[in-house]
Parts: sequence; structure tokens; C-alpha cells
Amino acid sequence: MPQASKVVVLGLDSAPTLLLDEWLPDLPHLRRLAEQGLYGPIQSSVPPITIPAWATFATSKNPGRLGFFGFRNRVDFSYDRLATANSTSVKEPTVWQLLSQAGKQVGLLGVPQTYPPPPVNGFAVSCFMTPDADSAYTWPPDLKGEIERDFGRYTFDVKFRTEAKASLLSEIYQMTGQHFRLARHLLASRPWDFFMMVEMGTDRLQHAFWKYFDPRHRKYQPGNDYQAAIPSYYRYLDREIGQLLALVPDDAAVIVVSDHGAKRMDGSFHLNDWLLREGYLHLAAPPSGVQEFKRTRVDWSRSTAWGWGGYYGRVFLNVAGREPQGIVPPGDYERLRDELAERLEAIPDDQGRPLATRAIKPQQVYTGPYTDTAPDLCVYFGDLSWRVTEDVGHASLYSFDTEIGPDDAVHDEYGIYILRPPGGGGGGRRLQGLTLLDGGAPTILQLLGLPVPQDMEGRPVAI
Repeated sequence: MPQASKVVVLGLDSAPTLLLDEWLPDLPHLRRLAEQGLYGPIQSSVPPITIPAWATFATSKNPGRLGFFGFRNRVDFSYDRLATANSTSVKEPTVWQLLSQAGKQVGLLGVPQTYPPPPVNGFAVSCFMTPDADSAYTWPPDLKGEIERDFGRYTFDVKFRTEAKASLLSEIYQMTGQHFRLARHLLASRPWDFFMMVEMGTDRLQHAFWKYFDPRHRKYQPGNDYQAAIPSYYRYLDREIGQLLALVPDDAAVIVVSDHGAKRMDGSFHLNDWLLREGYLHLAAPPSGVQEFKRTRVDWSRSTAWGWGGYYGRVFLNVAGREPQGIVPPGDYERLRDELAERLEAIPDDQGRPLATRAIKPQQVYTGPYTDTAPDLCVYFGDLSWRVTEDVGHASLYSFDTEIGPDDAVHDEYGIYILRPPGGGGGGRRLQGLTLLDGGAPTILQLLGLPVPQDMEGRPVAI
């Protein structure tokens, strides 16, 4: 692999494979990177969620070694002790830690799961998980004052589950513009060998505007006012990327990557309502209307399973000797898990058609000390086209709105990857079989002439 003087990683959270397959002709700067380099789809983590996906990219370790399987995770095998994964949850060495230890100058901007900001040999501005701009969000701490003086109050995220679409679109543009202005300032004013930024505007835009863009979406209306919102934003984003690349020397390597992809949401499936109907879950009293699962009284003495929702389903078994009031005998665990997996995969959609659901056992996809603390089943309803809710009391197992506000898109298992090696020379070769384990930490280390630790699971991209 040719050695690079520097490496820049541009993360576009949730950017879909449509970018590579259909949109590149309208994105001249990204198209040029692809033509000079290598590009293709990249397989996300299991699950394909921002957390743990970006940590998988940064460490080349699977969630069974990282110990988190989404934003919220069980602290132990109790029913109600949860923790949100943040930067302190990442116990495996990240690529920026390894580079800092090797004396390389590191810069981070908006990389998910970098709040609180990690101390690096360089600078860091934390991510959308930052509570607000009053928080300590930079390393070194005094960088915050410089940002506020030159760029105003910093915007980490927008509230995208809203019907106020015009103001939301404006906020996304303002946020993205501020992020890229700061990125250019940092690249121009500070020494760096490795710089990584992640823009969340792509993810927020797609969740809020996919139904306006995709004729296959069940809520699509021809001739709507926001038909061009997604493609127009990506053209704007490409211009911002072009201005940033003007600050990057030719002998640097550039990586553009998304943590997962995106696609239309076909609906929401009410997992705990199904478990109630099928006799796996029992409540002490029936819900009066739709009720948050955490506010229900579960009769654990009769319940064998319950679920969590989100962009994938998490099913947990109530195992004797593991959960506080577990009733599933350990000897019956695998039989019940197989039964649940088979029955979940057989659930049809709202029209009675096959749903193409996958129920994944963690032992099939994870290795490491936290494998057995993962959900007992990770369930991709409709191959991730259906969101999962955990509330109970719905009249039907299916709905077409979410319990937390408007949302048009779900996550796809494959995102995008472009690698322009130093000086170009990739020849526009299409990559196949790439995963986040490969395209992140090991590739970056090798590009900068550093050894790849043997315990990393991925292998550097071959140029």
C-alpha cells in the first residue's frame, strides 16, 4: 500500500449506496475521488446503528468485543438498569488513540461516540451526543472558546422528528455549513496527520425527507414541495467537500465512508404486542390504550420474553438464574430461542405477504467477552425496512407512524466507501466484500506507515 503523508476521513452518517449507484454523476468532487480511487458498498456492524458502527470502524472490533449493541444497553441482567454508550464505553484502542501514541497529530470533529471528548495528540470537537453547547465539548478545553468566538454557538444536532419541514431543512443546512467552516478552519490553522469528521446532516435529512423523495414510499405524494430536498442537499454537501479537499495535499489519502445506509420505512411492527398475543409476555394488568413498555407492570413470573424497539428489534429471554425473576430453564433456552426465531421470521407484513425477517443469534455474528450479554436475538424486520416499537396496547401489530414522531427512513445494512490513495492511482476500481472492520482502523494505520495490531479483526483495503 502506498504511504500517505496524511489521511482525511469524511464520514457521511447514513449515506446510502444510492450515492455510488445513482447520484455520483451529479456530485463532481465525490465522483472525482471515486474515479481516482476505489469505491463500493461497505457492510455495517450488527446492528447497523450509529452506535456501535462508528466504534467498529475506529477499533476494528465487533460489538461482542466492544460491549454495546446500540445507544442504550443493559448494565446487567436486571430488567431496568440501562446505560447510554458514550466515549468512555469504548475500552478497545481507537485509531486516534493509536496514532496519538505513535506521535501523530490527530484531529476529530463530530465523530459519534466522542463525547466526552477524548484527550488526543491534537484536537477534538465532540459529537451529536453532546448535551448542549454549554457542555465541555472540546479537547483541549480552550478550543471551545475559539469556536464560540469565531463560529458562534455550536450546533451538534437538529430535532428532525418534526412536521416543521421548512425550518428543519434550513437548520440542517446551517448546521452542515457551520461544521464544514469549522473543519476548514481547523485544517488550515493546526498541524495534523489524521483528520476525521462525521456529518450528521445526511442522516437527519433522510429520516425527515425520504417519503418526499422516493416514489416507492407508501407516503410519497407526486409533485410535493420537498421532492428535491435530498438530492439538492447532497449537491450542496459535495460543494462543501470540494472546498475542504482544497486544503488537503495530493500526497494525502482521502476516505469517504458511511456507518450504514438508508432506505424507505415500510412501517412499524409492535414487537411486545406480538409477544403478548403469543403468550411469551404477560402484564399484571392490561394496558389502557397505547402505553410505554417501561411504564407497564410485567408479570415476570409468567413471562418468558420481552423486546426493545428501534431500527432493529432486540429480544431478551427471561432466564432462570440470569434475570432476577427468570423462569426459562437454562436447559430450555436454545429450544425457546430457536422457536422464537422461527416464529418471528414467519411473521407476514400487513398485507399477509412474506416479510423477509432475520432473527440473528449473537453467537452467529459476534466474538468476544460481551457476546453473551448481547440481546438473545437481534431481529431485522423486513430486512430492516420495518421499524420496531416496544410500546404496548396497539389495536394492530402494524402502524405507519412512529411512537416518537415523524420518520420516513430506516437503516440499511450497507453504506458507502470511497478511498482515494495518495496521488490517486486507484483507477476507479469497484470494491466488493468490504466491512467497517476493514475500511477503518487497519487501513488508516497502514496508509500512515504504522503496524496493524494483530488483534484487529479487519484487514487493510488492498490498493
